[in-house]
Amino acid sequence: MTAETTNHLTNEATKEDKKASILEAFGFRHACKAFDSSKKIPQEDFGFILETARLSPSSYGFEPWRFLVLQNEALRRKLLPVVWGGQGQLPTASHLVVALARKKQAMLPDSPHVQRIMREVHHLPDAIADMLEQKYEQFLNEGFKLIENDRAMFEWACRQTYLAVGNMMTAAAQIGIDSCPMEGFDKDGVEQALREEGLLDGEEFGVACFVAFGYRKEQPARPKSRQAMEEIVQWVE
Repeated sequence: MTAETTNHLTNEATKEDKKASILEAFGFRHACKAFDSSKKIPQEDFGFILETARLSPSSYGFEPWRFLVLQNEALRRKLLPVVWGGQGQLPTASHLVVALARKKQAMLPDSPHVQRIMREVHHLPDAIADMLEQKYEQFLNEGFKLIENDRAMFEWACRQTYLAVGNMMTAAAQIGIDSCPMEGFDKDGVEQALREEGLLDGEEFGVACFVAFGYRKEQPARPKSRQAMEEIVQWVE
């Protein structure tokens, strides 16, 4: 057996191990309704989870998100009346994240955020940045016609933010950490509470969702159930 063949077989075995590990994590993950409050996620592990959010993809690379990690117990209690879908999670989660998405004015082509991303984060030359700005403006006006509706722009930013949230939950599951995404909340009430705490610039951001992280208190009551592959996938050849 040649060295090349040996390396190929080793790589294939490594790939199969990775695939099995990823699918195992998807099977492990479930919407945890209550966590073991005595167990805390190590700082380095949660840093890893946050890094997967930071590295997540976004349309045009404009990263329309921000993540608040709410560890203050008093603030969590303050939010409980307006987060009806998190009654078990907010008091018990090791880490609670509020995913924010940028609103229309913060995502316009000439906005400070978009300009900073192009020129200071991606370090695009002026000519390239100007061309991208024109393409982006065309997309907003003609492609998806988002510019016509403030709420549509915000929801578009939310969709991208959900990519980062999904990556965080999958990464957490791969290292044995549970999570639960939550949309069961009064958006106006949550945003008002965050503004009162000086945590939300309501002109720039809105709340997309909550996601709680920790360690499950109990095993799921029933196994994971999903539609069959042929029910959700159509091949066009």
